[in-house]
Order: sequence, then C-alpha cells, then structure tokens
Amino acid sequence: MSEQPLFKVTIDNITIEVPAGTTILNAARKIGGEVAPPAMCYYSKLEGTGGKCRTCLVEVSKGSEKDPRPMPKLVASCRTTVMDGMEVKNITSEKVVDARNGVVEFLLINHPLDCPICDQAGECHLQDLSYNHGKEGTRYEFQRRTFKKHDLGPHIQLHMTRCILCYRCVYTADQLTNKREHGVLDRGDHSEIATHIEKSLDNDFIGNIIDVCPVGALTDKTFRFKNRVWFLKPMDAHRDCPTCSGKVTLWNRGEEVFRVTARKDQWGEVEEWICNTCRFEKKQSSDWVIEGPRLIDRHSVISQGHYAGSVGTHLPTDTFVAVHNGRKPKLMMDIHTVSEVNKPEITLSKLDRPAHSTDFKSNQD
Repeated sequence: MSEQPLFKVTIDNITIEVPAGTTILNAARKIGGEVAPPAMCYYSKLEGTGGKCRTCLVEVSKGSEKDPRPMPKLVASCRTTVMDGMEVKNITSEKVVDARNGVVEFLLINHPLDCPICDQAGECHLQDLSYNHGKEGTRYEFQRRTFKKHDLGPHIQLHMTRCILCYRCVYTADQLTNKREHGVLDRGDHSEIATHIEKSLDNDFIGNIIDVCPVGALTDKTFRFKNRVWFLKPMDAHRDCPTCSGKVTLWNRGEEVFRVTARKDQWGEVEEWICNTCRFEKKQSSDWVIEGPRLIDRHSVISQGHYAGSVGTHLPTDTFVAVHNGRKPKLMMDIHTVSEVNKPEITLSKLDRPAHSTDFKSNQD
C-alpha cells in the first residue's frame, strides 16, 4: 500500500508539510499559536462538524503549484483541504480580521451579557473569541431573542438564550448514544436546541454534551452556581470504571470536589469521553486516585494567583519571547519619552528611590 503523499502549505509565511486530505485548520494547528484560526463549531472527534460558525475563515492567496490562482472568497478552514503549494493568510490578512470581527458581532447579537453569573465564565471560548476579535459595541438595536430554561434530564440544564447553534451537542448525542432525542427545531431566527415533547436525555454518556458546548448553554446542575472555576484547582485523576476510561479532571477546593469533567487538550476538545457515573456521582476525593495538577495555560484565568508554582508545576522562562513561542512583542514604547512628563535628564525607571515631584516637569517648564 502506497504511503499518503505530503503537501507543502504556507500559512502566515510559515511552511509545513501535512498529509493529503488535511484541512487548513488542522494544518494551522500543527503550527500552533495565533496561526491557528479559532473554531466554535468544528470538533475533530465528531464527524460532520464544521462549516457553521464561520469564525475560522481564512484567505487563500495561492491555490496550489498547479493552479496558483487565489480563491475569490474567504473559505472556512475547517472544511477546506490543503493542496500542494497552497498559501494561506490568517492573521496577516486584513480581509480575514475584518470578516472575523463581523462574525463575532453576529454571534453576540442575541447572546446575553450574563458572564458574571454564567458557570462557563473563565473557560468560555466565546469570551476568548470576543476579546481577541470582537468589537467594543454592537449596532443591533432590536430586542434579543429569549427562551425559557429547559431541563434535559436530572443533571443537565439548557439555556437556549446563550446558544450559538454550533450543533456540537447534537452530533455528540447522535454519535455517542444509541438514539438521539434532541436536535434543532424550527428555522431561521426561531431555531433552537430542544427535545421532542420535553423528553429527558437519558444515556450513560449524555453528560459529554456539557463538555463540548463552547458557551454556557449546557450546564451541569451538580455544579450550578456553586463556585467559580478560577477558585478551583483542576487535578488529573482516574478510577477503575467499567463503563469508560475513568480518566478525568477533578475541580476541587480543599478536599471538596465541586465538579468532574473530561480531560481537554489545548484546543478545548475532549481527550476521552467519560460516563455519567464518573461525571455526576463520584464527588468525593476518596473515589479517585489523584495523579497530580492539571497543566493549565499560564495565562489562563484558572491558573492565576494560586496554581503555577504552588502545586508541583513550574513557571516557564519569564520572558516575552519564551512565553509567546518565539514571537516578539507587537509594540514596544518608552512611555517616559512619549509622555514627556519627567525632566529629560531623569529616567524614572533607573531611580533607586521613589519618584518625587521635583523629578517631573512643572507647568512653568
């Protein structure tokens, strides 16, 4: 059997070789960092996902070596496969940046600004997306759509008002369970995730729809309003479970386990699916074998103040280049020169004492 050919693709001036059939998004993820486009609907472990949220749009400036013509429109990187010699622009394209701002504004049209009370706050992909690519305000002047809360069984609460219709939970239920009892009802701006005739979702693996949700639309009732994720310490743990792998992340404070989730990779995707018993019923530290602290991004709100350096982890080299994967600062400025508030012969940062009023220019100078 012949080996799969490798294609060279250049993304944001970085060239990489990937197997034929690889999507632009997955090729960019191999490079990592800001080169990888954001994705709100695509999920590598679920078949059929992608192409719905349009946050991963990129510009293909060169189609391939055989056909170097650029693609006329921006394309969804999660659905477009690479060609040999293809050149792609992500953050280096003004068209992409502008289109992504528009997509984020569209996603936030009906999304409520209830981050202070949402259980997803602190680990919400939509928060990260809006911070990095969103705009300061909205041009939408009409009333936002609202839905009543739905109980999807004894452990899952659905806040349809927060939903961005990424379809991840629908694919998860369809591919992990024997039968799917929920989906998208109605069309257009009336579309909503719901069950047929208010049925409960009852399956050993249905709790995984909470983990795949990129926003706070699906929440865990056993954790609801009990704590904030940045007050908790995520620990890797496992147990001998007859249903699933038993490998989870415990979110505890002291000896109390507030919630149990599946382990996720750097792209926020579940590494191994876990069962409802592990997720909802095993809430004691004695139920688990603790492996150690979960490695969390140093700049994540979850790790701030208490995590790195205090529970067995170590800080990386504290320089900008080391922390940002070799990238240089985007802007460097001598604020003392720009502000012109101090006397020219005095450099405030080099004083071996607190700055005094005599170090600054007076109104008469």
